[in-house]
Amino acid sequence: MEFLTRDQILNADDLPYRDEAVPEWGGTVRISTITAADRDTFESMIFDTVDGKPVFKRDNFRAKLLAMCLVDANGKRLFSEGDIEILGRKSAKAVQRLFDIAQELNGTSEAAKEAIEKK
Repeated sequence: MEFLTRDQILNADDLPYRDEAVPEWGGTVRISTITAADRDTFESMIFDTVDGKPVFKRDNFRAKLLAMCLVDANGKRLFSEGDIEILGRKSAKAVQRLFDIAQELNGTSEAAKEAIEKK
């Protein structure tokens, strides 16, 4: 068995993406996998702690994930955390479709959310 080296791990292209047509917006967007650090940031945005237990915050949940996942052709984010509210005002149908893809790429499904809430 051969083990990966530090350089092999750090140089691995492990952030796949998917391009998706959004007819509601008149074009195509790129949805990227987020980094582990970004995942921690996302989880901190969607959970509060009440009486020592995590509580899921639903406000702009979908827009929060999309703001982190929508990137340009070079992988640079299109939206900042400051854009979440305005992104949340876009078409629910379009946002939901893109959110579903982002969840699939990033493993943030309902089952993942439930596992976090149980901690």
